[in-house]
Amino acid sequence: MPAQPAAREAQVVAPRAGTQARWQARRRRPGMVAAAVACIAVCVAGNWWYWTQNGQRQQVLELSRDVPAGNVIKDSDLKAASVALDPSMQVVGIQQRSQVVGMRALSSLHSGALLHPKEVTRKSLVKGGEQKVRIALKSGQMPQLRPEDTVQVVFTADAASSSAGAPKTEDTSAPQSVQVRVVWVGAAPESTGEQVVDVAVDKAQGPKLAAQAAAGDVALAVNGAGS
Repeated sequence: MPAQPAAREAQVVAPRAGTQARWQARRRRPGMVAAAVACIAVCVAGNWWYWTQNGQRQQVLELSRDVPAGNVIKDSDLKAASVALDPSMQVVGIQQRSQVVGMRALSSLHSGALLHPKEVTRKSLVKGGEQKVRIALKSGQMPQLRPEDTVQVVFTADAASSSAGAPKTEDTSAPQSVQVRVVWVGAAPESTGEQVVDVAVDKAQGPKLAAQAAAGDVALAVNGAGS
């Protein structure tokens, strides 16, 4: 007879223990759901990063060294690069390498930069009826130039003699300035501090320009837009 109360107590306690276990399991479920959501988010972000870094990569041309404006582009000046690009960005693809070699740079190209199709040309720099003349100026006197720019070369020796009232020994009808077209822009040498630029000028004015340039009696004036 004394064992009956103990049996009843066991029957009462057992259901309470099962209920508590189920309640604790339900409490753990929200934490597991949150962990699963976080894991999915990480996977999605990883897939997106991999796709953007690798799925849209293109083989394009990159400059392996500096190419001054007006210089002919050599095969050794180029190298292949695999990059992810915006579809709106215009660059020269690796398949056009043979076409680019032999073209001239319209502006100074720098090592590590991607090649843009508008930075190169096949146009002849010196046309029929023109002469090429090289002009050297101090780097501080040289305006920002690129091939195909039109500039005015002023003969400073003529201007100086006119202002001093000195008689001229040459034809007074000779132009005090001449319009030229830039065909090549050199880098500024560190030793002399001078920068050189090659210009195309009409043959009739070429000898005078060459003489003035050799004496250092020239200055450049850049024409404004539409002039």
